[in-house]
This record gives sequence, structure tokens and C-alpha cells, in this order.
Amino acid sequence: MYAQSQPALTSTLARLPTPALLLDRDRLRANARRLAGHIASLRGVLRPHVKTHKCVEVAREVEAAGHARGITVSTLQEAEYFFDSGFDDIFYAVGLSPNKFARAKALLDRGCRLSVTLDTCEMAALLAAFAATEGGSFPTLIELDTDGHRAGVDPDGDTLLELGRLLHERAGVELAGVMTHAGESYKCQTPQALLASARQERDRTVAAAARLRAAGLPCPIVSIGSTPTAFAIDDLSGVTEVRAGVYSMFDLVMANIGVCALDDIALSVLVTVTGYQRDRNWLITDGGWTALSRDRGTASQRVDYGYGAVLDTQGRRLPLLMSDASQEHGIISPANDGEGIDVSAYPLGSQLRVLPNHACATAGQYEEISVMEKGVVTDTWKKARGW
Repeated sequence: MYAQSQPALTSTLARLPTPALLLDRDRLRANARRLAGHIASLRGVLRPHVKTHKCVEVAREVEAAGHARGITVSTLQEAEYFFDSGFDDIFYAVGLSPNKFARAKALLDRGCRLSVTLDTCEMAALLAAFAATEGGSFPTLIELDTDGHRAGVDPDGDTLLELGRLLHERAGVELAGVMTHAGESYKCQTPQALLASARQERDRTVAAAARLRAAGLPCPIVSIGSTPTAFAIDDLSGVTEVRAGVYSMFDLVMANIGVCALDDIALSVLVTVTGYQRDRNWLITDGGWTALSRDRGTASQRVDYGYGAVLDTQGRRLPLLMSDASQEHGIISPANDGEGIDVSAYPLGSQLRVLPNHACATAGQYEEISVMEKGVVTDTWKKARGW
């Protein structure tokens, strides 16, 4: 079991130990309502991904925005944590491996409506053999590769039907549907490219489901999703659910893609100025890559924010970025070449906020979230961490 969130507190940011993970609750709610409204306009259903925040309270805020059914997780620890907190319809969207079979079965035995995914006949056979020995039945979605991004079977290939038949015919496993993740959408740079990616994700997944059904196999679930394509998609015909996660908080990568504005980013890291290097035009803070993560996702995008864009404590953008980081040191430099830093404007002990490149990677560094409303910390929410 996980510790419950701490009682509400009212605090200025100055009272927080740094580095600290901050969440703007109003922005979170606005972000959640925005995607829920879009999906509702298409008569679709969301299955929100909780891997970004790994926090029950955030998941409840997202659920309250409406048009959501169940959740998506990326680790079994997340599944256990959320099930213990009352979420019982859970899709584990990372390929299952034999060392996790028993842990997944334990959730099923406790009454969790857990579904899993895989993309090889070999893994399906191993799962069926485990179920034959240990009991139970595993609802399983076939992962599709619709854009050459990572894992999954070819929607047009022979393996799809071979794997579908195995899951349908073997005891202990159940063919529950198909799923995909349009990971290549993160490389899109225009609304037209995003729409094309979203339509490809939908069309190839719906076509794969049709192939299974034409072969006499069931395919009740047709699951697609990524934050960029969830916002871009214009028709969900044939799709039963849309998965997305980072949209609840957003980040600099999403801003560069054009999915959100900088002012929509709900997550930031509070750091303290600990020193200067005047001859190098640097501020030094106590937040390094353990606080922001090593993710440099904006490096290949139209704006390179280094390790993060810098705000003041009120959330106003400053002409600064975290240009470099070591484990516990962050280097703050001018965002524009040739400009200087007036160190007198940032006294030792003063605080700054840094917007993350990748919200999931940054949030994953922390065990709790300091929740802000109107610039004041009003609560501390615990979160899951690990695998």
C-alpha cells in the first residue's frame, strides 16, 4: 500500500525544500477538460494514461473532466497503486514479460479488470503455458506498429492473424483487441503533419481490427493514442478508446510540436540559486539532471530549451534557460546569444521555476507533488515511483 497524501497546507514557495516538483492545479484542470471536450465532440472515449503523473489525485482530476473509462499504466507498480486506490479497469500498455506473469495474475485474482499487451506468438505461448499451470485468464491486446516507431506487429502482415488465432484458441489467454501508439507523431512540426499521423494511426488500427474479424476472430477493443494525435484526430469511427497521458500536464516538447502553449504547461521544478559564474554568464542552481531528468527532447526541435525554460516564481517567462546540468547542479544561461545576466536580479537563495522538456521523465524523479493554486502551495500529493 502507498501512503495517502498529506493534509492540505497553505504555503509560499519559499517554504519548500528544493528542488521541488510543482503542479498548477488550474492548468491541470483546463488541460484535462480540453482533451475530454475534443474526444466528446467526436463521440469517443478516453482511457487516460497515468504514467506522466503516477498520482491518484491527478487521475481523479482527469476523470472528473469526463468522457473517461478506465486508465492506462506503463508499470505494474502503477497498476497496483491505482488498484489499491479504487481504479479497477486498468490496461497495462507495455509488452508483458514472463517475470511479470505472476504479478499480473495477482491483480486479476484480486478482482482487477487488468488487460495486457504483447506482440509475439512466442510471448503469447509462454503466457498461455503459465496460465495452464497457475490458472487464470489474461485479456490481451495485440500491439500494432502503425508508424515504424518501436514495438508491435505489422497491421498488414501474417503475424497479426497468427497471433490473433493463438490468443483466441489457447486456454488462459483471451484476444481482447488491438492497440497502437503513434510515437512518430512527436516528430511532427505542422498541423497538417499531425493530422496525417493521427489518421494513419486510426486507419491502420481499424483496418487491423477488420482483418481479425474477417478471419472469424473477435476484436472488441480498438485502442489508439498519443497526446499529439489525440488532439489532431478528426474522426474516431471504428475506434473504441483513445489513450493519452502527457496532455494533463504538457511540456516543452508538446509546446514545440504545437499541441499546447507554454502557458498551458502545468508542471515545473522549483530550484534555488546557489551561486554565480559572472565571467561565464551563469547562474547556478540546486536543480540538476536528477531534478529535471536527462531528457533533451527539444534538442532536435524548432526551439532548443536546453534542460528547461525558466520562469520566475509567479510563473512569468524569463529570458533564461537551463543550458546544462550535472547531477545536482543546474546551469542557467541567457536564452538569447549575446545577452547577459544581471546577477543582482537573482540574489543567492532566490528561487526560479523550470519547465520540463518531458513531463513524464521529470515527474518520475519525485515521490510527491506540491500542488499550487493561484501561486500558493495548497497540498502535497504522493505518487508512485518504480516498476
